[in-house]
Amino acid sequence: MAKTIIFLGPPGAGKGTQAQRLAQEKGFIQISTGDILREAVKNGTELGKKAKEYMDAGKLVPDDLIISIIKEKLQELEGKDIILDGFPRTIPQAEALDKMLPELNRKVDAVILFEVPDELVIERLSGRRIDPKTGKVYHVKYNPPPSDVEVIQRDDDKEEVIRKRLEVYHQQTTPLIEYYKKQNKLHVIDASKSPDEVYKEILSVIE
Repeated sequence: MAKTIIFLGPPGAGKGTQAQRLAQEKGFIQISTGDILREAVKNGTELGKKAKEYMDAGKLVPDDLIISIIKEKLQELEGKDIILDGFPRTIPQAEALDKMLPELNRKVDAVILFEVPDELVIERLSGRRIDPKTGKVYHVKYNPPPSDVEVIQRDDDKEEVIRKRLEVYHQQTTPLIEYYKKQNKLHVIDASKSPDEVYKEILSVIE
């Protein structure tokens, strides 16, 4: 049976970095809800058209529609190992996922929680700077831009915005942590360690 792994963790915890590495080295396919929604809209599928109506109106796409779009995607990826990133976000989504996966001959194999203190997330994200000409990303502490490069800070990376995002993340995710703990599927990883150490820990969970 193909593996289905869920990544939970705040913005800036390194989920994307680790998912890319698992994709390159182990052949996993990363599924992020945002990407799938955009793809369905771009391809003009029936579900994509419905989702677009909500997105254009600035509304959240309802759970049942997101679930249907994810199901469609998983049918395409039959037999492939996948990482779900940014989904489920709520208990109803997690319950719907648990119902849907057996129909696709899958189950949630492991839920990996990237644990990282809020202050470190704020330091990682608020320190990011972007060169608007090249799109290259720097960090004031870890990877400062050369003195002759003019950089900007994106609104998303401003401290008050990050704190708000973290608040929403904690409200949404705390119940999910309990949900998967009860199922004995939750594995907590210290995401403040180096990317290599985090990757090793992930491999020890999924292999």
